[in-house]
Amino acid sequence: MSSFSSRSATPPQATSIVAAKGWTPTSWQSKPVKQDVDYPDQEHLRRVLEKIGRLPPMVVPSEILRLRRQLADVAMGKAFLLQGGDCAELFDYCAQSPIEAKLKVLLQMSLVLVWGARMPVVRIARMAGQYAKPRSKPTEVHEGKTILSYRGDNVNGYDPSDRTPDPERLLGAYFHSAATLNYVRSILSEGFADLHHPSNWNLHHVKSPALRQEYQGIVDRLTDALDFMKTIGADPNNGRSPTGISPSTLNTVDIFASHEGLLLEYEQALTRLLADPENPTQMKYYNVGTHFIWIGDRTRQLDGAHIEYFRGIENPIGVKCGPSMTPDELIDLLNILDADKQPGKVTLITRYGAEHIDKHLPGHIRAVQDSGHIVVWACDPMHGNTKQSVSGVKTRHLVDITRELSVAIRIHKQLGSHLGGVHFELTGDRVTECVGGSMELSDAELLGRYETQCDPRLNYEQALDMAFLIARYQENQRGFSGMMSL
Repeated sequence: MSSFSSRSATPPQATSIVAAKGWTPTSWQSKPVKQDVDYPDQEHLRRVLEKIGRLPPMVVPSEILRLRRQLADVAMGKAFLLQGGDCAELFDYCAQSPIEAKLKVLLQMSLVLVWGARMPVVRIARMAGQYAKPRSKPTEVHEGKTILSYRGDNVNGYDPSDRTPDPERLLGAYFHSAATLNYVRSILSEGFADLHHPSNWNLHHVKSPALRQEYQGIVDRLTDALDFMKTIGADPNNGRSPTGISPSTLNTVDIFASHEGLLLEYEQALTRLLADPENPTQMKYYNVGTHFIWIGDRTRQLDGAHIEYFRGIENPIGVKCGPSMTPDELIDLLNILDADKQPGKVTLITRYGAEHIDKHLPGHIRAVQDSGHIVVWACDPMHGNTKQSVSGVKTRHLVDITRELSVAIRIHKQLGSHLGGVHFELTGDRVTECVGGSMELSDAELLGRYETQCDPRLNYEQALDMAFLIARYQENQRGFSGMMSL
């Protein structure tokens, strides 16, 4: 059964409320708020938020708990995390083709990673809610006029004439998220992820003959393994599993949803008091708008509203860690967000840049080791490696992305830690936003299909490049000791 099941999680016998000390869904309002949105019509905003508060949950506690268990396995080195999706999701992406393309690349990447690591892969999509974006400045200059910055489809429009924050867009975020989740549930239940019918592996984009041969070798071995399982009867289509392998693991997977928790009014409206699936006599607070929610590098102030909100919800949470975070600040933050030191409750998503990772990651790892917290370490090699291209648009180079990931793996191994996952901004479409990869995309080709409305994403081919590279680490070394270059 996929992670997007829809069973009720509120039995009537729940009697007591379990919550963090001094926390309520509104306690964040007493703290300073970064990246806040100024809505001109506050009464309109109030009505919209009240409506969202009455709408049905998009996810349920049993799904959230299942993800927490899987992330605990990642934290203990028993599974690997793959998180990926759009930088800024658009309402227009709530359509059959974009949803299927994104799921296809995540499924193919995870299948390659499972093969290389010989362990389960936890799949979290930046999807069904990633509609808000933080900005370095609240305004920008367009044709000589100062206008509000684009803050994502759930705040205002990308068109310069549509920059006034509109509360109705929050309702749009809810309904587009719900529709996306509904379609994901539907296609997963219909066998979209069935490993007996993997999507076509098109490797024609790989220009290096040697690299294409190596990629093809991995695909061939994967195909042979699946054929072997079918031969011995481990086939979900015939209902027999003499090897003890559950048929459900071959024809469906868990794919969880995630987004950055930026607009706290919206997140508060989706915070519900529901029964704990493991102990129905206890009521706890869940954000029912997504499975996994993270705090950005710009909103992680220890005395800020975002940390206050996040410390009270039961969802697993992520924290972006950049060069500006000191080791002491990191531990103070973990003590607030995870006072009980639960394995996998917090995922630290590191984003330093290839030039700075050696300087900052070792201190962060040592601090966490000394603190006793058991976190998921995930490398985001995208955000710290954004550059201006010759053609005038933002881009990222695969060589920098590969380098930061490679250094992260090396540092974790040297310090007795382990890199538990990766976090990519990617799309299943063949856009031209990042330079390099096995397709050898050049700077001059960026404007061909440069479609992002925020940061550059890996395209389908480049995303598979990263999966194959990591798999090669895992298959050859089973401990990550070296990476081939792109």
